[in-house]
Amino acid sequence: MKKIRIRQITMIGIMAAAVYMASAFLQISIPTAIGTTRLHMGNVMCLLSGMLLGAVPGGLAAGIGSMLFDFSNPVYIASAPFTFAFKFVMAWLCGALSTGRHSEKFLMKICSERSRLLVAAAAGAFSYVLLYIGKNFIENRYVLGMPSEAVWLMTAQKGAVSCVNAVAAVIVVVPLGVALRPVLNRCNDGEN
Repeated sequence: MKKIRIRQITMIGIMAAAVYMASAFLQISIPTAIGTTRLHMGNVMCLLSGMLLGAVPGGLAAGIGSMLFDFSNPVYIASAPFTFAFKFVMAWLCGALSTGRHSEKFLMKICSERSRLLVAAAAGAFSYVLLYIGKNFIENRYVLGMPSEAVWLMTAQKGAVSCVNAVAAVIVVVPLGVALRPVLNRCNDGEN
C-alpha cells in the first residue's frame, strides 16, 4: 500500500477549498421554467485537482470540495453523496489520463502535453455531464414519478447548462494546467 504523506493531504485540502470557493462564489444562477440551474467555475477546480494531484488525490479534492458546497446549501444538500461520487469520477478520470503512468506514456506517443490535457479535461468534464444528467433523469422519472415530457424538458435544460459548464471548464483548465504543472513538479522535485 502506498504511504500518504502530509504534503499530499495538505494539497488535497487546498484543492478541496479551491473547489468549494469556485463552486460557491464564481457562479451565475439561472432560473428556468421548472427550477434553477447555474453556471459555475467549480468544475474548473475539479479538473485542475486531477491534473495537478493525480487520479485519487485529485478525485478526493474534487469530491470533498463539491460535497462541502452541497452541505452548505439547502437546495443541494440531498445530492451531496452523488456530488461526491460524480466529481470524484470527473477528477479521477482527468487525473488518470493526464498524470497516470500507463495512459501518459500512451498519450505522449500520439499527442503533445496540451493535447493530452485537453483530452483528459474533456473526458473528465463530459463524464460528469453524463453522470449528472443520468441521475437527474432517473430521479425525476422513476423516483419522483414526474411526467416524461417534464422530465425530458428538465433534462434538456440541465443538460444544456451542464455542457456549457463542461466546455467552459475545459477551455479554462487546459492553460491553467499547462502553466501550473511544471511549477508543481519543480516544487515536488525540490522536496526529494
